[in-house]
Amino acid sequence: ITITPERGDITEPRGQRIVSILLFEDLLIVPLLAVVAFLAPTEVVHEPTSPLWQRIGIAALSLGALAAIGLWLLNPLFRVLAQAKAREVMTAAALLVVLGAALLMEIGGLSMAMGAFVAGVLLSESTFRHQLEADIEPFRGLLLGLFFLGVGMALDLQVVATNWMLITSGLLALMLVKALCIYGVARLAKSSHGDALDRAVLMAQGGEFAFVLFAEALKLRVISPEVNANMTAIVVLSMAITPVTLLLYKRFARAQTVSMDGVEPAHNLQGNVLIIGFGRVGQIACQAPLAQGAKLSIIEIDPEVIRAVEPYGFKAYYGDGARHEILHAAGAHNARTIIVCVNDKKAATRIVESTRHYCPQVKLLVRAFDREHALELVKHDADYIVRETFESALLLGRQAVLTLGASEHEADAVTDEVRMRDAERFALETAGGLFAGRALVLGNIERIEPPNQEARAPQ
Repeated sequence: ITITPERGDITEPRGQRIVSILLFEDLLIVPLLAVVAFLAPTEVVHEPTSPLWQRIGIAALSLGALAAIGLWLLNPLFRVLAQAKAREVMTAAALLVVLGAALLMEIGGLSMAMGAFVAGVLLSESTFRHQLEADIEPFRGLLLGLFFLGVGMALDLQVVATNWMLITSGLLALMLVKALCIYGVARLAKSSHGDALDRAVLMAQGGEFAFVLFAEALKLRVISPEVNANMTAIVVLSMAITPVTLLLYKRFARAQTVSMDGVEPAHNLQGNVLIIGFGRVGQIACQAPLAQGAKLSIIEIDPEVIRAVEPYGFKAYYGDGARHEILHAAGAHNARTIIVCVNDKKAATRIVESTRHYCPQVKLLVRAFDREHALELVKHDADYIVRETFESALLLGRQAVLTLGASEHEADAVTDEVRMRDAERFALETAGGLFAGRALVLGNIERIEPPNQEARAPQ
């Protein structure tokens, strides 16, 4: 509910940590289901006369057999099936593995839900996991929707109305205690206060495996139907309240302060080439000036990037290139060239405006996001503008022409023609705005010279 791929949370470090914790919570269902099975009254167990040690042994043997099958037989089985080149056979075999694992756990005195979960873990470790994931993908959304539909239907509103005080207190206790535990563990793991608090708010709700645990406990008469209804209501309501809690937290929480450990502000830099923004573009753009013997000055606004590039021999300083005092401290007035490589359209435009006002004599090379951004940078008198995807797209088109049977010379001619037509359109678009100058083209670098200014040839 709270960690979504659409927002890019899963790919971030915080998302990876939360997913790992959630997986650990899911793995705990295995010992918990085993505990529920051993807590069941003797008249419910399939073999009421068997002693406890025998039941534990059978359960352990079932788990061991399932693990052995998964480690040594699963990959050979799917390797044979893959030779048939039939996706339906692979899907059917995966479902058969899940059903067989569930049946084996049932025979061992444990729950079928635990067997299905262990089978899923074993399939995820198979060398054919990507193919299986692709085959099951069409069913995943449907089954997940049915699961949460069942969760909603499990909420008995009459039970909530009857026992609202008990359910409310249980809901608050669950979310508060779980949040405190997560916060404490995060702090013990040396996470910052902000990260720990964010993690606690995101994960304070009950997990979906609680329903599996409650259903198994009810079937084995470990809990009564009334207790099951109350506990199910508490977990369902905690899951429903979490998005609201998250919105309130994001709205009222103070912005987290970024750690500045190991980061120095820019001061008295003397490089003849100043690079503003040292991400994936800036790190490549600096290679040619370095090979030419240039002395670099680097400023970056992201402390994580500054710390990440230091082991590779680059000394980057913290600073916002749009501020005059930062430009002065970075030595912009002494630099011959300033390369703007920030991954932010508005920030790049502000840097160009500020640099042009503070250092009108310096050569200003700017990374543009797209055509519209390039036109905007032209209006602010940037010397050279490079659209970040333009040349790579031309190279892909050139390679496509080669695959169609053209020679190297023909492919180069077509590419140059496409580049020239794009430059002409760029010049016309600029002439239709505030400028009526001529376009100077050098490779994928475009520059428009406004009228009434001394022409400067591209270098």
